[in-house]
Amino acid sequence: MDFNSIGPTRPNRINATDDNSRYFPATLFTLLSLATAVSLHRYNLDMPAMGIDEMDIEELEAAAEIDLSEIGEPFLQNFCKKAATSFFDQYGLVSHQINSYNFFIQHGLQRLFQSLGEMLVEPSFDPTKNKDHEWRYASVKFGEVTIEKPSFFSDEKELEVLPWHARLQNMTYSARMTVNVEVEVFIQKVVKRDKFKTGKDEFVEKEILHKKNQSIPIGRLPVMVKSVLCNTEEKGKKGENQKKGDCAFDQGGYFVIKGAEKVFIAQEQICTKRLWISTSPWTVSYRSENKRNRFIVRLSEEQKSEEYKIREKVLTVYFLSTEIPVWILFFALGVSSDKEAIDLIAFDGDDASVTNSLIASIHEADALCEAFRYRSNAVAFVEQQIKSTKFPSSESVEDCLNLYLFPGLKGLKQKARFLGYMVKCLFKAFAGKRKPENRDSFRNKRIELAGELLEREMRVHLAHARRAMTKAMQRHLTGDGDLKPIEHYMDASIITNGLSRAFSTGAWCHPFRKMERVSGVVANLGRANPLQTLIDLRRTRQQVLYTGKVGDARYPHPSHWGRVCFLSTPDGENCGLVKNMSLLGLVSTEILEPVVEKLFACGMEELVDDTITPLCGKHKVLVNGDWVGVVSDPEFFVEEVKGRRRQSELPRQMEIKRDKGENEVRIFTDAGRLLRPLLVVENLHKLRQEKPAQYSFESLLNQGILEMIGVEEEEDCTTAWGIKQLLKEPKNYTHCELDMSFLLGVSCAIVPFANHDHGRRVLYQSQKHCQQAIGFSSTNPNTRCDTLSQQLFYPQKPLFKTLASECLQKEVIFNGQSAIVAVNVHLGYNQEDSIVMNKASLERGMFRSEQIRSYKADVDSRDSEKRKKMDELVQFGKTHSKIGRVDSLDDEGLPFIGANMHSGDIVIGRCTDSGADHSVKLKHTERGIVQKVVLTSNDDGKNFATVSLRQVRSPCLGDKFSSMHGQKGVLGYIEEQENFPFTIQGIVPDIVINPHAFPSRQTPGQLLEAALSKGIACPIQKKKGSSDAYRKLSRHATPFSTPSVGEITDQLHRAGFSRWGNERVYNGRSGEMMRSLIFMGPTFYQRLVHMSEDKVKFRNTGPVHPLTRQPVADRKRFGGIKFGEMERDCLIAHGASANLHERLFTLSDSSLMHVCRKCQNMANVIERTATSGRKIRGPYCRVCSSPDHVVKVYVPYGAKLLCQELFSMGITLNFDTRLC
Repeated sequence: MDFNSIGPTRPNRINATDDNSRYFPATLFTLLSLATAVSLHRYNLDMPAMGIDEMDIEELEAAAEIDLSEIGEPFLQNFCKKAATSFFDQYGLVSHQINSYNFFIQHGLQRLFQSLGEMLVEPSFDPTKNKDHEWRYASVKFGEVTIEKPSFFSDEKELEVLPWHARLQNMTYSARMTVNVEVEVFIQKVVKRDKFKTGKDEFVEKEILHKKNQSIPIGRLPVMVKSVLCNTEEKGKKGENQKKGDCAFDQGGYFVIKGAEKVFIAQEQICTKRLWISTSPWTVSYRSENKRNRFIVRLSEEQKSEEYKIREKVLTVYFLSTEIPVWILFFALGVSSDKEAIDLIAFDGDDASVTNSLIASIHEADALCEAFRYRSNAVAFVEQQIKSTKFPSSESVEDCLNLYLFPGLKGLKQKARFLGYMVKCLFKAFAGKRKPENRDSFRNKRIELAGELLEREMRVHLAHARRAMTKAMQRHLTGDGDLKPIEHYMDASIITNGLSRAFSTGAWCHPFRKMERVSGVVANLGRANPLQTLIDLRRTRQQVLYTGKVGDARYPHPSHWGRVCFLSTPDGENCGLVKNMSLLGLVSTEILEPVVEKLFACGMEELVDDTITPLCGKHKVLVNGDWVGVVSDPEFFVEEVKGRRRQSELPRQMEIKRDKGENEVRIFTDAGRLLRPLLVVENLHKLRQEKPAQYSFESLLNQGILEMIGVEEEEDCTTAWGIKQLLKEPKNYTHCELDMSFLLGVSCAIVPFANHDHGRRVLYQSQKHCQQAIGFSSTNPNTRCDTLSQQLFYPQKPLFKTLASECLQKEVIFNGQSAIVAVNVHLGYNQEDSIVMNKASLERGMFRSEQIRSYKADVDSRDSEKRKKMDELVQFGKTHSKIGRVDSLDDEGLPFIGANMHSGDIVIGRCTDSGADHSVKLKHTERGIVQKVVLTSNDDGKNFATVSLRQVRSPCLGDKFSSMHGQKGVLGYIEEQENFPFTIQGIVPDIVINPHAFPSRQTPGQLLEAALSKGIACPIQKKKGSSDAYRKLSRHATPFSTPSVGEITDQLHRAGFSRWGNERVYNGRSGEMMRSLIFMGPTFYQRLVHMSEDKVKFRNTGPVHPLTRQPVADRKRFGGIKFGEMERDCLIAHGASANLHERLFTLSDSSLMHVCRKCQNMANVIERTATSGRKIRGPYCRVCSSPDHVVKVYVPYGAKLLCQELFSMGITLNFDTRLC
């Protein structure tokens, strides 16, 4: 065996037959794990020396080929379940948020400070302040950044802060940042030099006066819960979380800002790592976050041509804010002839328009720059164009081309090649041989998470802090005194307050417009139930300028498959723009490990730094959009790279795509790509070697059984939808899904029989009802003071199971109870989505919940400088309030635990020494029992109190309920148990719903759920004497792999029920047997937060608006009920004119006005002197100077107000009155 022949060249051919020479066969199910095969692929051994020609190739294939049927479908199904469970154990559901933040802390923050470079501070050059000395300059350079764990100082002690401390005390959970700063103060002197040696007469030399290096605080950075900076970093053990005072099921991924929980919504942005071809106008862009690196080639008509009818399209380059003809730039980059430039473009095909454009481009370059084919002339022209811009670059033109033009490439000749490649792409799109880029495809998108968003916002505030630092240092550099320590100039509050303001307002820095801010980046974390929290953490958003014109952005795209849930999206203006990640969707982080060197070992050749060598027949290799090399055998290269990735020799999150049409191999290692795990079919034979009880996801990736696939790479994969489909035709597939239900999001994948329901109903459940369902918000309610929280007394998990809920191992994602539901009419009280409930069930505690509402109030601190007089300081205390009752308050102004409070009571007493009352009063309809009272202070030293009121809510008429199939309904009647129909077994339904709810809604999934749950609840007992108590039950209702109707009906029949779930029932009122059979079974129902007690409005008389004298609108202010245009139309249609008059006039703003019938003007009530000499008060017309023709009229006060306002503008109204 000759090991000297190891190298990255292509493998030798094997003489398989006498007359044909071919590669070693590599079908989908051919194993290349034998030693000889590994040697073939990896080491390129000399085959004749091994005698491989004498081996029977067919025997080798037979030894290597696997038969998946031997492994068996049940084993593979069970393995997929274990693999998904291990994925969730390792990554969880919020790892994309935490990983992005961790990367920013460990690498991104330091990279941000390094990118700022050295800051030169010049003096103000004020001659009045510096008469004798030379001008002093300073340079400031930022070095290493260190971040501490979250802490705060109290009584000169540094204490550890936990997330629940910050929540309870209205603090920001943040960590202190310090940066090492190097400051040099120097003067500049002009030194004489020998011109013959240096080429210059004079030279400016820097004389350093003093140099200092120290660490200074630069601000506080909000800390993500469960990240590397968090004090509760230990993952997921419930005991660990509870010891730290957190919820046992809290997964982190959010921030605590001033006591409020904030979460980043993942932002979909256009990828900058690839060329972007657009059609209007025809352009190809090299995009970059740095404005100076952006480069655009445009194909447009020549505007200066005199004959407009025969204008040809010419190529123009936009670079560094200037326009340069592409042909001149070619020669500036070192191209020596026109033929060489044409060869670099290498456009295939005879297209007259392309040829004419090339000729027109050459003519335009000739017209703008004579003799541009000499490189010096071309460079001079480029320099002239760059220097003539509004803000020219300070570097020379050579430096500009090296630094800013395609910074990922080294030499100018390589950059000329890349420019030719860009022009070729543009011409192919123009000729119709290549499609322009689709902005809706996820291959052209990147997901921005905490790391990218925080870096962008930090950069803005750092620039602000540096500007302030420069101005402060300039004042001291001009005078005679020494500079103060550097911390006097760096204002750390700029970064701290700037980040806090951005989180609080949600207005985030725009990705490419510096002066603009965008909304919808940060949102409040929903805590109605744990499922809503998970949904908020996995949401993505596409920012658009105007929601009315977004083209096809709202429609599902094929690239969404498996990465974005195609069902859960909000209805309304954000439909299709706000999405939710699917269960197995994972966002990649940036790979810092260099991969280019390892690609050379896989067969890649280095890109030559010249413009002469032809690259015909070779594929380009692009890594993150930069051209790094070429390959002669792309098929072998791609297989080799994938093989090494599966063996963890290359990063697992690396994505590789072979584009045969464009002769390219594209490799991506950047952050923000959506990946998902798939089974590798050719490696499934490894499952026979070892069968552990539990697989770790890491080991499955190491063995190559699973791999992470990106959007573009999946285009080259043939993926089976499931194990069943794979086993039918195993040779046709390269990959396989773990399960079809994992294509859905968290909220959709737990809906039983979702594939049997109408998509709109599943959307209602996943986007609305599951987030409004009352379950329990957290397991640490004693250390939380949320403004409003709901808690179900007896939450249950459903009888059925789905694969997603089983793999997630989280029963908390179900929020509701299993109720016996009958499909029947009941006295007409369940029409139109109403439901009837059993009173006895409600009295036993079914759907009973409690609502806890918190009231907060702060007071002034004693050392407050804002208040000059001590008697004006607002403090807690009990005072005889005029605005409400203070019976339940103690001397400190706080209520005692267990106090029963009603609307109008003072819940927190606040007053000043002067007697002014600033108490917090319970508004109309607010009531409850005091649950807890918290008196504390925040990190600013401000004292505040929080009082929580508990209120038990038992279901009442008008409360909203929903099944898991979007069948929502309100409680229409609470019936006594005795009056309900009952079965022969004595079972009485808890809920009765109307049968008309099913046909038009198309939700047979609910009927299937009831039938399945019925069979599960009443298990089948075997014959006497059997050792097994029960048969195996069918419990799974996983979408796309649900049990058939036959299986469900057989299970019901075996349990002794009717096959179709119908029951013979007896009338509860008469005891007679009913003629009809009633469908009845356990169904999982949710109680939603919409309760009639929170919405009911009633009022006789009450407060009115001081200006219009109409009832105020707010319900809590005891306001009126809105009576709009549509309600008015209803009364008109009924002909109820008296009711209409009463609603819109008598009960609203009826008022009295006086009108003179003679002049038709409004008369006033004034005090005047009568003819008899005595003063009288009454209506009087000033126009007619007489009270004789004045009459009373009743008008709405709004009409009178309008008349008076018009009168103030010099416009008078005439009133035509008639006696009635």
